[in-house]
Amino acid sequence: MFYKESDGGYKSPMEGVQLKALAYGEKTMLCKFRIKAGKGIPVHQHPHEQTGYLVEGKMRFFVEGEEFSAEPGDSWCIPGDVPHSAEVLEDAVVIEVFSPPREEYL
Repeated sequence: MFYKESDGGYKSPMEGVQLKALAYGEKTMLCKFRIKAGKGIPVHQHPHEQTGYLVEGKMRFFVEGEEFSAEPGDSWCIPGDVPHSAEVLEDAVVIEVFSPPREEYL
């Protein structure tokens, strides 16, 4: 599967958050998120391993009692079934890989 960049095709699962599935296969999914400053991603968990890269903006993550401040160029990997949350300090663009793919994002 190949994906050609376009500005359309975003979903909005919550106010201030836009997401788009870029490319996906049987075992992985690549997504792009655009998240507005001041938005909080509430504590949640899912069975998918989540690996991310911050392209633009600033964020603060909370994972298993630890805090991680992310700036452009920083990356992370959150294991499946681990509660986590985030605060968006500046408008952010995030690229994330989920394994297995998240069906609700298709």
